[in-house]
Amino acid sequence: MIGRLSGTLVIKKAPQILIDCNGVGYEVDVSMSTFYQLPEEGNKVAIWTHLLIKDDQHALVGFHTDQERQLFRQLIKVNGVGPKMALTILSGISEADFIVCVQSGDVATLTRLPGVGKKTAERLIVEMKDKVSGFDAAVDSQTPGLTPASHRGSAVEEAVEALLALGYRPTDASKMITRAAEAGSENTAESLIKQALQNAIS
Repeated sequence: MIGRLSGTLVIKKAPQILIDCNGVGYEVDVSMSTFYQLPEEGNKVAIWTHLLIKDDQHALVGFHTDQERQLFRQLIKVNGVGPKMALTILSGISEADFIVCVQSGDVATLTRLPGVGKKTAERLIVEMKDKVSGFDAAVDSQTPGLTPASHRGSAVEEAVEALLALGYRPTDASKMITRAAEAGSENTAESLIKQALQNAIS
């Protein structure tokens, strides 16, 4: 089991990164909450990981905090919530906000996340309520760590691609990023994605 990686961040393109660990490159899918915390390419980075084993491949999922990893592990145990949806949930809402939603039974906020219908939201609340009781709701892992981008157009394209990878439909992804750009977000893919995801649940 690969539980943690420490090395050099070689590629950073949401929602996937590549870390060089002593000459071995590991491709890792990360939530946007974790993506915001990453340093610029070429810098040292350390992340917690969860190894997904499928019939046709092994895949690594990375997290900025061990709590986010534990939350992911609890989410994929919920009936109807696979790894991709779990990662999308953690990308669209912070750990703290998700915990509060579950504890307060806030179905409306959860259904604003892509792929989460009313029944899934209700199931999340029922099955996760006891499991999040030991988690720290004061932690907010979405503090941005933004990297300057040189071109607004490429930032928009990268932001749209990231939302598509998270499960949003093409038309919805384009509208969300356009709205974020019009709101005056900084000229970076990270800031556009963050603003778009915040708008989606507000």
